[in-house]
Amino acid sequence: MADRVHPRDSPPVSGESQTTSSQEAAVAPKPPQPPPSEKPVPPPGAYVIKIPKDQVYRVPPPENARRYDRYTRQKNRRCRCCCCFCWIIGLIFVLLVFLGIAAGILYLVFRPKAPNYSIDGIAIKGINVTSPSSTAAISPEFDVTVRADNPNKKIGIRYETDSSAEIFYNDVRLCNGALPAFYQPSNNVTVFETVLRGNGIQLRSEDRRALLEAQTKREVPLTVKLRAPVKIKVGSVKTWKITVKVDCDVTVDKLTAQAKIMSRHCNYRVNLW
Repeated sequence: MADRVHPRDSPPVSGESQTTSSQEAAVAPKPPQPPPSEKPVPPPGAYVIKIPKDQVYRVPPPENARRYDRYTRQKNRRCRCCCCFCWIIGLIFVLLVFLGIAAGILYLVFRPKAPNYSIDGIAIKGINVTSPSSTAAISPEFDVTVRADNPNKKIGIRYETDSSAEIFYNDVRLCNGALPAFYQPSNNVTVFETVLRGNGIQLRSEDRRALLEAQTKREVPLTVKLRAPVKIKVGSVKTWKITVKVDCDVTVDKLTAQAKIMSRHCNYRVNLW
């Protein structure tokens, strides 16, 4: 029968030995700690992939490459638009400069002057205002004599058709008609007559009363409006149609065929288009 071996009990540790071992552990130098790394340590579970610099700069990701191509195309298109806009502005500026120079040369060569217009005479028929209470309509007729003076030495004026002439009293149109078409050479004064007629003009009682009072004072105010399309001729060159607008304030002494002009004042303006 085999003998059974029993482990020997370890001797008890005394208090002095424990104290000695703890002092040795305290006195024993600690192992040196490794120097801190310059690069941050990635957290656990992270991966660090190193890519060469030349590959990073020369071969961008596909999405970045598409974005870069789109940006460069937009930038090139914007630059081309800016260049075209600058060219157009420059051409317009150059054209304006040349037009200004040409206009200055033409002005110095031809010395254009404004024409003068006036009303030389008015003969009135068909206005018989005897009482402010009368309601009868009138059909007046005006024979108007117009004087046109062209003081230019090298410029002629051609008066075209489709003109108009009207006479008003207190914003009431009494008659209307047209001006004759003719050519007026340079340094010329042309006097022409035109007949203006009105039919069935109904005057208000206050207008009749004002006409009676004006005839009594021998001061009847009338307004003559002339509109004439003209073409300016310089040598063999003609311009486009220009509308001349003449407004004359005329005062006559009476509303008869023997009427005399007591005062007149005319002004005109031009519509180039």
